[in-house]
Amino acid sequence: MASRRPSRALLPRAFAELDLQRQQRLGAPEIVYGAGKTVLQIAAITRRLHAEKQPVLVTRVESAKARLLCRLFPKGKYHSTARTFTLAASRTPRTLTPSLQVAVCAAGTSDHPVAEEAFVTLQFLGHRPQRFYDIGVAGLHRTFRHLPKLQTVDALIVVAGMEAALPSVLGGLLRHPLIAVPTSVGYGAHLQGLTAFLGMLNSCAPGVTVVNIDNGFGAAYAVHRLALSQHPKR
Repeated sequence: MASRRPSRALLPRAFAELDLQRQQRLGAPEIVYGAGKTVLQIAAITRRLHAEKQPVLVTRVESAKARLLCRLFPKGKYHSTARTFTLAASRTPRTLTPSLQVAVCAAGTSDHPVAEEAFVTLQFLGHRPQRFYDIGVAGLHRTFRHLPKLQTVDALIVVAGMEAALPSVLGGLLRHPLIAVPTSVGYGAHLQGLTAFLGMLNSCAPGVTVVNIDNGFGAAYAVHRLALSQHPKR
């Protein structure tokens, strides 16, 4: 007797237990880490989330996987620089979370993929990010040129590799919450981003928060938690 083929509804349970209550509990739906997952696994998770009328964000998606996902979900969108795939919910959820204006600052062009991951994640979570790119300390005049606009935002995400001085500079000039993201960019002894990471941890600008290397997603989620704190769940 031939074995029965499992239904699509049961596919996610075989390899993933989706947290469908995360939106209510944490103020954001479960976000999918795409690296290490097959296209079929990502597609099954996406179908289940979409069936539950939840928006979908998949991070760290390679271009080959993205091409297949876009065929399976024509309404989805692949953000190539950010390496993310998004699919809007079939119904827009009601939210009371404040929408923050966030400056995403990248020291150099090589930092763009990490900065774009933060940018797309912020948009997905309902915030209003603005890009301030190529303003590293090698040309400090470029940073100063943007200070009037940077003073108007609610929070900053500052992405930098090399010696990672940009968060310290902006942290000493601006009063806003600042999330620093070290990148694995640099010559020789940058140690895959460890040099930038330790530099940010040792910043003399007080109150700079540091996330893991290349973790633009984590920085955006940290800002989202700040927004949630302005409207705590009762």
